[in-house]
Amino acid sequence: MTEFTIKNADTILTMDDDRRELHGADIHLKNGVIAEIGHHLPERGEVVLATGCVVTPGLVNTHHHLYQTLTRAVPGGQDALLFGWLQTLYPIWSRFGPEEMRISALIGLAELALSGCTLSSDHLYLYPNGARLDDTIEAAAEIGLRFHPTRGSMSIGESDGGLPPDSLVEREADILNDCIRVIDRFHDASEGSMCRVGVAPCSPFSVSRELMRDAALLARDKGVMLHTHLAENDEDIAYSLEKFGCRPGQYAEDLGWTGSDVWHAHCVKLDGQEIDLFARSRTGVAHCPCSNCRLGSGIAPVRAMRDAGVKVGLGVDGSASNDSGNLAAEARQAMLLQRVAKGADAMSAREALEIATRGGADVLNRPDCGRIATGKRADIAIWDVTGIESAGSWDPAALLLAGPVKVRDLFVEARQVVRGGDLLTIQLDSVIAAQHRLVSRLMA
Repeated sequence: MTEFTIKNADTILTMDDDRRELHGADIHLKNGVIAEIGHHLPERGEVVLATGCVVTPGLVNTHHHLYQTLTRAVPGGQDALLFGWLQTLYPIWSRFGPEEMRISALIGLAELALSGCTLSSDHLYLYPNGARLDDTIEAAAEIGLRFHPTRGSMSIGESDGGLPPDSLVEREADILNDCIRVIDRFHDASEGSMCRVGVAPCSPFSVSRELMRDAALLARDKGVMLHTHLAENDEDIAYSLEKFGCRPGQYAEDLGWTGSDVWHAHCVKLDGQEIDLFARSRTGVAHCPCSNCRLGSGIAPVRAMRDAGVKVGLGVDGSASNDSGNLAAEARQAMLLQRVAKGADAMSAREALEIATRGGADVLNRPDCGRIATGKRADIAIWDVTGIESAGSWDPAALLLAGPVKVRDLFVEARQVVRGGDLLTIQLDSVIAAQHRLVSRLMA
């Protein structure tokens, strides 16, 4: 069924251009788009009653490492800073293969769907034992989420002064050739696309200056977006100053890594000049608050970024550094961190939800997503606010203050993915069992 009428929602938080909030209203979904919004709409297609519910656009995840759901809470990495954490986990990740990539992606995407996410990016930058980006793209198609995978890479191993082990790096010519392959095979630039591919060298400390520049040239030739990690913590800044003689923002600008087709993950340590650079160039930021807390990286200056006009979305980051993939919980954490840093009025629940929906869609250059408006894609999350999480709430539309953080129903492209809190598209129990089997094998 690809036609639904959502009836009598208590509140619809549209995130449209006027940020309208509608009460007792209906939404008609048909042929992948929002066909009509209003009161007392005719019942067309399957009727979904939303009495006692808040309806929002589907949430948008702008940064993830889906493969990491196999390595949550790994001893030795639980209390380490970024570089030490990576050095603990690289040897484990080097034993992955196609099955590990696919199963971990299914788990991560299922977790996102159940937390209200309809569009997710992914940053896969290591390809051991025959693994390919194709493994995660196939998983996203199974789950039914809109997907923006990025072909990541690492090319400087330990023997050349880099952080990753030599076994996990690739030849730069091979990296660029595979970028071309996956773009040509999977990238769909059309409005309503279910899969767009980006180019994403892992970080300035794991690839060469030449690869960063060549990747930018390739992406622009192909008309795809660029993504990498930037200015994540103090170690990151120190590395940039020592190796490149400049701060990360300057390094990015020098190599063509600013612009409306670029988004950077973390950006915890951006200074005022870098924030102004990103605002002027329309460069996007994927804010990952839980991971930044877990790794002790700091609090990203999101209030300053937003005030300057920087495009900001949310990312759950990898489940080895979060160690969760709940995007609604991530939005709440984003709100709380800005408040603890800047005061209780620094960020409202509604603004945090806007960052998690419309904000993320804008970062990924998807103005067809992230808002409930006629003609936009039919990506809708329905949240039941009659349960214990919202009991006593005077303003259930302030969803991130009183919950819930799990959806009742989720629609992507007018197709139902979650119903009554259950995932419809895969047998989740069997995938979890496969996940446990693979983790046991890695631990052994």
